[in-house]
Amino acid sequence: MRRLPVYLVLDTSGSMSGEPIEAVKNGLQVLVSTLRQDPYALETAYLSVLTFDSAAKQIVPLTELASFQMPSITAGGTTALGDALALLGQRIDAEVEKTTAEKKGDWKPLVFLMTDGSPTDDWQRGLAGLRKAKTGMVVACAAGPSGDSTVLKQITEVVVQLDTADSATIKAFFKWVSASVSSGSQKADSGQKEVTGLGDLPPPPPEVNVVM
Repeated sequence: MRRLPVYLVLDTSGSMSGEPIEAVKNGLQVLVSTLRQDPYALETAYLSVLTFDSAAKQIVPLTELASFQMPSITAGGTTALGDALALLGQRIDAEVEKTTAEKKGDWKPLVFLMTDGSPTDDWQRGLAGLRKAKTGMVVACAAGPSGDSTVLKQITEVVVQLDTADSATIKAFFKWVSASVSSGSQKADSGQKEVTGLGDLPPPPPEVNVVM
C-alpha cells in the first residue's frame, strides 16, 4: 500500500499566542475529522505535525489518520524556520519509503507550512537540508500582515497569504488543506498520479490569496 505522507509544519512562536494558536488547534482537529470521513484519505493519507518556535520539533510522527492523536500545541519563543526545514528534511528521509527496484515506495509527501512572521535563524541552511529530501509539493502560507511571503517564495513556488491570522481565516486555510489532501489521496488512489502544482489542488477559498 503506497501512502500519501502529509507534513504540517506550524509556527508556534510567541506572536501566534492567543487567537491564532487556538485557531490552529481547531483547524487541525477539523482537518483530521474531515479526512477521517473520506475513504480515500483514510486509506492513503498519513499525517505528521512539526512545530517551530525557538527550536523545531516533530510532535506527531507520520501516523495513519485512524490512530492520529491531537497533540498539545502552545505558543512562545522565536521563529526558527531554518531549524524546521532541516528537521522536515530529516523526518521525510527517515519516514517516507523510497521506491526500489522491487517495489514502489510512498507517494511524494505533501507539505503545508504556515508562519506568521519572519525567520529568526538561518533559514537558507535549513532549506539546503530540505532540498536533499524528496518532497512533492510544498505549500507555504504567510498568515497575517507580518507573514514574510518573500522568504516563503524562495522555499516554494506555491505561496498563499492570509490577510489576518484570526480564527475564521485560519479555519478557511485548514479546510482548504483538508480538501487538498482529499484530492491528493483520490488522485493517488485512482489515477496513480502525483500532486505537483496548484492546478492539482482544489481552488483556494477567498480568504486564501495566492501570491504570484
